[in-house]
Amino acid sequence: MLAGLLLLGAGTVHASEPATVAQRVDRLLRQMTLEEKVGQLNQLSGKEFTGPANDKAVNMEREIRSGRVGSMLNIKGAADTRRLQAMALQSRLKIPLLFGLDVIHGYQTVFPVPLGEASSWDLEAMEESARIAAREAAASGIHWTFAPMVDIGRDPRWGRVMEGAGEDTYLGSRIAAARVRGFQGARLGGLESVMATAKHFAAYGAAIAGRDYNAVDMSEQLLHETYLPPFKAAVDAGAATFMNAFNTLNGIPATGHSGLQRDILKGAWGFQGIVVSDWGSVREMVVHGHAQDLPDAAAKAIVAGSDMDMESNAYASSLAKLVRDGKVPVKLVDDAVRRVLVKKFELGLFDDPYRFSDPARERAAMSDPRHRQAARATAAKSIVLLKNDQGVLPLKRGLGAIAVIGPLADARRDLEGGWIVKSDAATMASLVDAVREQAGPATRVSYAAGCDVACRDTGGFAAALEAAAGADAVVLAVGESWDMSGEAKSRADIRLPGRQGELFEALRAIGKTPVVVVMAGRPLIFENIAEQANSILYAWFPGSEGGRAIADLLFGAANPSAKLPMTFPRNMGQLPISYQQYETGRPVRDDKNIVYKSAYIDSPNTPRYAFGHGLSYTSFAYRDLRVSSAGMGPDGKLTLSFTLANTGPVAGAEVVQLYVRDPVASIVRPMKELKGFQRIHLAPGQQQAVSFTIDRDSLAFFDRKLQWAVEPGRFELMVGSASDDIRLRQAIEVTAR
Repeated sequence: MLAGLLLLGAGTVHASEPATVAQRVDRLLRQMTLEEKVGQLNQLSGKEFTGPANDKAVNMEREIRSGRVGSMLNIKGAADTRRLQAMALQSRLKIPLLFGLDVIHGYQTVFPVPLGEASSWDLEAMEESARIAAREAAASGIHWTFAPMVDIGRDPRWGRVMEGAGEDTYLGSRIAAARVRGFQGARLGGLESVMATAKHFAAYGAAIAGRDYNAVDMSEQLLHETYLPPFKAAVDAGAATFMNAFNTLNGIPATGHSGLQRDILKGAWGFQGIVVSDWGSVREMVVHGHAQDLPDAAAKAIVAGSDMDMESNAYASSLAKLVRDGKVPVKLVDDAVRRVLVKKFELGLFDDPYRFSDPARERAAMSDPRHRQAARATAAKSIVLLKNDQGVLPLKRGLGAIAVIGPLADARRDLEGGWIVKSDAATMASLVDAVREQAGPATRVSYAAGCDVACRDTGGFAAALEAAAGADAVVLAVGESWDMSGEAKSRADIRLPGRQGELFEALRAIGKTPVVVVMAGRPLIFENIAEQANSILYAWFPGSEGGRAIADLLFGAANPSAKLPMTFPRNMGQLPISYQQYETGRPVRDDKNIVYKSAYIDSPNTPRYAFGHGLSYTSFAYRDLRVSSAGMGPDGKLTLSFTLANTGPVAGAEVVQLYVRDPVASIVRPMKELKGFQRIHLAPGQQQAVSFTIDRDSLAFFDRKLQWAVEPGRFELMVGSASDDIRLRQAIEVTAR
């Protein structure tokens, strides 16, 4: 009976004439009042429904029952989503709700933060982690995740670098597509998939001074070349929705930017999905000084192409009157509503509005042991071995005593990072726990924090030094707490918090140079440790199984293979920083000759750790570079190939990286640009032929007219283990079309 009512609401058809989604949407639109249409563009937070009864929840329930709400966020769980969906089905046309949630790096099973996952350079693993998150979320009644964030970030002061894939456009584009595929699966409407959201459109990652919500000012060429491609990759991968950004772009708030939303996204790229505002960003155009009041903000947003208003109440309070007063064409409202209804039909909600709210499937998804196994494997692939002098790692098994020291040594919640849906610290192993598990009963494992994460005083250092004094090996766990990175967590100083660095120095002073494990949501500055430590593992916030994954690497149960997706600076003065540097008219060729050069007088130009850097417990040799042709014709391609060999003692994976350079161009090009990578696993002594196909797109750029073009001339091809560790080079000539 329920399905019949819903089909009636969607417009009936003759049995011999099955309706397409487009037909069903058109018929439903013809039945809707203007107020009901506006309601579909209204998204509200449902947090009020999760606590005690209150007036706001009562008013919101009234709006839902009257068809004035199209989507809810922050409602989760099969029971609660069913309850609110039942309210929506009491409306005149019985249009179901969409339930959205920030499922950023896991629902119940927490994977490494996205920046950490990006360090794996493993697209299949990232797609699988998104698929597991979707499986758990969808079984809990969620239809829509506000992920992936695909903003390029080159300033680690910006806390939201945690949510992205780092600084590189090519890597970010590949990861954006993988995560969209993982969340959405083979098709929308699958019971183990959710709608993905590419955010934040656009250029949010370039906020001035790395300060969240700040303005962005950049050239059109930089916008198109660096910041837009990951969004285009998300469109090509089939992303169902986009979210606009909080920032202004060259003076215009992204929420009201028709050039971004109408001309590029919906125009040139042909995007057919939903564009949702970020939380309150329609209302914030008034604060920006771009709109006079809330009705003006609503008009500017809908005209610019923002389909759904998240939490501003601008559309709900103003849009119908704006249409009736002739200030907003009704066709713009109809287009936005059509986009929302299409997704509801594609998800199958009109045929069964409760199909995603299944308590039995929810219980099964939350108890699947494969999810935690995948989280552990992904975390191990995401932890970067920054340094390993003298082969200190892996630790030898059978040591008499190991001391695990530091403010994050016994952390659990901090392992997960920010944007957690369901945290269950009781099921997690801290680093100390995991070291005890792997060290075995014959090894005595001691623990002392030394200080908390803020580390404002040294009162606990004595106990830490005492624990370390008699140990055969010392592991020091330092870094940020989970709430120091993420949205609204910009930091003016990204050095290790407080006096954590002094704890390292104190251990050194008693003759103990610890293995250092750093946990954080961004690149940090830790120069004393970088200079003096023998071994450093950068664990990011590694997730539910992060403690065990770190121990896997410490003891050699897994071999590090991760590579940095962001450059690590030496000091604050280098920010923002990226490997994509441009040659200047006065370049620095060596640190000894910097007079009247583009240099600092108090610091090298070079980063502490370069983009793509990451070590292994084995070694790899790059040999025998070959190209199929020394030149590329107008419509040609060529193949670059070489041999990769594992020349070390253990099996391992190497991420080989292809870079190109156009030395002479009408617009000066970066000295290196990533254009390909492959993750290759080899046994000791094994070698493998590796090849990359290079076409004209690999060598093209946006010229002064924003045309995608290749200019003829000489190009340099470079293959290596990191952006600053190039092993093989080859020049080619490209002819004109």
